[in-house]
Amino acid sequence: MSSHTAPLPASQGPEAIALVGPTACGKTAGALAIAAVLAPRVPVEIISMDSALVYRGMDIGTAKPLPAERAQAPHHLIDIRDPRDAYSAAEFVHDATRLVHEIRARGALPLLVGGTMLYLRALLDGLDDMPPADPAVRARLDGEAKAIGWPAMHARLAKVDPPTAARLAPGDSQRVQRALEVWTLTGRPLSSLHTPKTGADRPCPIRAGAVFSLEPTDRAWLHARIAQRFDAMLAEGFLDEVQALRARGDLHPDLPSMRCVGYRQAWESLDGLHPLDSLRERGIAATRQLAKRQITWLRSMPERHVIACDAPGATQALVEAVWQHLRVNRAE
Repeated sequence: MSSHTAPLPASQGPEAIALVGPTACGKTAGALAIAAVLAPRVPVEIISMDSALVYRGMDIGTAKPLPAERAQAPHHLIDIRDPRDAYSAAEFVHDATRLVHEIRARGALPLLVGGTMLYLRALLDGLDDMPPADPAVRARLDGEAKAIGWPAMHARLAKVDPPTAARLAPGDSQRVQRALEVWTLTGRPLSSLHTPKTGADRPCPIRAGAVFSLEPTDRAWLHARIAQRFDAMLAEGFLDEVQALRARGDLHPDLPSMRCVGYRQAWESLDGLHPLDSLRERGIAATRQLAKRQITWLRSMPERHVIACDAPGATQALVEAVWQHLRVNRAE
């Protein structure tokens, strides 16, 4: 593109671009296109902003970028956790902030790519705000409490948030539930949410105006993409991947990794809770629900740059928008 031949003005301070959007909207292809076009003028390094891509051995069901794709530009925060271990939004903010500064120090552009909206919100706003109630999480906690009792739930809280557990009675179901809900949603203990943010815990140096969002104008287009991708995952051996994870013996369906969309539905089918022949339908439905939540959250960000991912020339429009943003903002 001829407009890309002009040099970029010198950068002023830390800078990063975020590429977001609902699942299956084409973020990986868009990110690689940005990297390819900008490479002659500024190298691009990609920071994954996806809570599922951090897990090793979960490749097919997460649509993890292929080795050939990852070879086109440096990628970060992929395959950094075992599926039995949690990875919190607080850890992401710390890691992403460090990486942004390291990448900028190398003279490259950090490009954060993903659809985990909690991560993006944590980068932009920090983590001190209480997360809103999540009916699905509360329903799951209630179900677990019915099975094992609130004193046992209190004991679970004591393992992840000792200060909060110490001030709550084991039978205080409402407050125990809220503390466990906060831990589930944020990966942080309730007792830490009001502490000041300092140093590496400060939000990443990225502005809401540097967020580019791939969003469909026709929801049916995205639904078709979701179905096609789930079918491709099944054909590539997704069920075998989940069976291999189950065979390890140290994983269970309540782990954050196994609660990822697709993996939860596959695990339940292999447990006999649902017929295997219903996995496709249930997996696609859960993925569509995830996409709906992502789009709803994105629409609450008026500063974002929206690119119609279902329009002809969407990739070119995205690259042009990012290029113009860099030129204007580096010239300021």
